[in-house]
Amino acid sequence: MEISIEPWKKLIIHEVIEYRFEDWVKQIAFSTRSSGGGIPTMQWTNGIVFSPANFPTTNSTVDEQLKGTLHWSSVSFAIKEKFEKQIVKENATINLVDVSVNEIFKELATSLKTKSKYATSNPGKSQ
Repeated sequence: MEISIEPWKKLIIHEVIEYRFEDWVKQIAFSTRSSGGGIPTMQWTNGIVFSPANFPTTNSTVDEQLKGTLHWSSVSFAIKEKFEKQIVKENATINLVDVSVNEIFKELATSLKTKSKYATSNPGKSQ
């Protein structure tokens, strides 16, 4: 038996949406209360919290995936340097999951930080 591990070759993100962390938390808290939903979860890696939105699974997206290319319709993100398991604000709880072990997510975080208008490590960007 042959086992082949073939990493993804490319991630294409069609829209990037950046928030200030506090603003995003308020928005999520309001949405959660309005919908009466459960506890939302955000992914965190290397100083970035993010939430990707995938395209629906279709023949086209599966064909692309078999060629090694992932497509996300969008990714929302915010700078959050320090990891915390839970954020409690506006009478809502939001869980964070540390996904730093994933190489794609680590590269994504680095890329998003360089594009961030709020990152303190970008001296040319507005704060």
